[in-house]
Amino acid sequence: MLIGLRQGKISKWFSAWGQEAISVGATLALTPEEYICTMHRNLGVFTAREMPLVRLFAQWQGKVEGFTNGRDRSFHFGTHEYNIVGMISHLGAQMGVADGIALGQKLRASNRATLVFTGDGGTSEGDFHEALNLAAVWDLPLIIIVENNCWGLSTPSSEQFRCESFADKGIGYGIEACSINGNNVIEVFDTVTHYAEEIRRNPRPILIECRTFRMRGHEEASGTKYYPDGLQEEWEGYDPVVNFENYLIEQFVYSQEEVNSIRSEIGETIDQVWDEANRLPAVIPNKTKELSDIRKTVQIPVSVPSSKHVDEMRFIDAIHNALEQALERHENLIYMGQDIAEYGGVFKATADFVFSYGKDRIRNTPITEAAVLGSALGLSITGFKAMVEMQFSDFVTEGFNQIVNNIAKSHYRWGQHADVVIRMPTGGGVAAGPFHSQSIESWFTHVPGLTVIYPAFPMDAKGLLLAAFENPNPVLFFEHKFLYRTVRQQVPTNYFTQPIGKANLVRTGNEATIITFGWGVHKAIEVAELNRVSVDIIDLRTLAPLDTEAIYNSVKKTGKALILHEHTLTGGFGAELSALIAEHCFEYLDAPVVRVGSLDTPVPFDAELEKQFLPWDRFFFKLMELIDY
Repeated sequence: MLIGLRQGKISKWFSAWGQEAISVGATLALTPEEYICTMHRNLGVFTAREMPLVRLFAQWQGKVEGFTNGRDRSFHFGTHEYNIVGMISHLGAQMGVADGIALGQKLRASNRATLVFTGDGGTSEGDFHEALNLAAVWDLPLIIIVENNCWGLSTPSSEQFRCESFADKGIGYGIEACSINGNNVIEVFDTVTHYAEEIRRNPRPILIECRTFRMRGHEEASGTKYYPDGLQEEWEGYDPVVNFENYLIEQFVYSQEEVNSIRSEIGETIDQVWDEANRLPAVIPNKTKELSDIRKTVQIPVSVPSSKHVDEMRFIDAIHNALEQALERHENLIYMGQDIAEYGGVFKATADFVFSYGKDRIRNTPITEAAVLGSALGLSITGFKAMVEMQFSDFVTEGFNQIVNNIAKSHYRWGQHADVVIRMPTGGGVAAGPFHSQSIESWFTHVPGLTVIYPAFPMDAKGLLLAAFENPNPVLFFEHKFLYRTVRQQVPTNYFTQPIGKANLVRTGNEATIITFGWGVHKAIEVAELNRVSVDIIDLRTLAPLDTEAIYNSVKKTGKALILHEHTLTGGFGAELSALIAEHCFEYLDAPVVRVGSLDTPVPFDAELEKQFLPWDRFFFKLMELIDY
């Protein structure tokens, strides 16, 4: 591998030299059906699972015959064929995913363990602590192996943490933990075998610290000049491969000649397979394939709403009704969130569900947004659907990485869809201040792989939420808190879906086009009716994918466009809409495109300050100016 790197045949290489015993011993202690979540230096997991070397080499060379079609590098891949889920570059993110896989195994009563690797450096990240706590609270059958090689790239342990042993961390979370010699493959194998057998019968998490050392740099380009003189030479005496060879010779399992022969045979095999991988063709870029692989392709069934059986529902009632019907329809659907079980959630969207569907499916979570969102992806890997309720959409920042780097990119990277719906109570107007009132939808609309839905009416809320659960790809479902109990509508009581990605023309006219969503739809209707202006009002309903056809057709008809949203003006979703209209409808415009958004400040608490912050009063004047232009 080092030769290949120097010859430019590999772009990046993370050497396992000095840590081989951990990966090999742990993998051989599990059954092939049990999932392993890997990190940088876990090459031994792949070889111990007897993965064809040609596919590994193709992965490292970025070729189609690898596991990511050239889209990700080295060990950043997953494969159901070998029950391995690789890392992303954010070190702690795989911990929450492992929680979800272990939860899926526990819910199916499969009597299987799950194992996740992390490094000593990664244990400082919040994801590690959140995932450990969640695993403990839910008694997940999970083995957490901390590879303590004493260095985080160039930073020694003394500058990273103060604990003497990572086994001590288990105490704080109420889980069993131990510390072992990670350079002894037999000790690793025996320890993991023991705990795996135990947690298959009695599910619970176990933390194992494996003491070891990294002989090469974090990755080869970083070198090892920061190591004190003599340190590498000292650890050479603990080399796990050499010591195991010597042990086998001492125990008369092999002779020195047989060991030499095995080494020679392995070397010849590697050379042959490397040449085979080199002959594989390079990736041929295909834009259509790249775009289509962002998400799993699926035809979402359309269920027609009944015109006979309707009830008047508030917005929150429609959400509650949809959530209940989704539980009935999808037996593999799991709900997770803070206080969503007996309490029913802070907005009561899940009220009483736990009494009908039990705590396995309606799961209260600790305050661990990152771990729970990672678990949602892990559940998808084991064939479940997941809904995560953010208590307030503002709190999703704690799990931002899991959404934009793990959940959104999973299908593109290695073909694993994320069957996850994230419900986001959002918006202002309720005097809740800077951290419970933000409009954050535009943060996610430009992330490939995410679907962003934002309904304005109870009927759309129900139909689109049910469609979101039919969609096996990740959906962020924004629900405006002010609308929960202020908007009512006759809503069909049967199961039905609304089309994702289709806007709704809620009012027609010829003086201008108003493009909006959420609370903005109601404000636009109110202003149009009070002032008797003739306008098209487009309720986008879905922000990603966007119904550009509906926008362009209306703007070309009226010649004037106003974009209204509650997000702060700068960088809000209106900027994208304005650019699209300017690019595709310029010749039809009779006036500049107008954007109306909230002030570029945090959301204030005081009711009068919030009224000034919100765009609704400014919207009226901007609309009149546009019509008179």
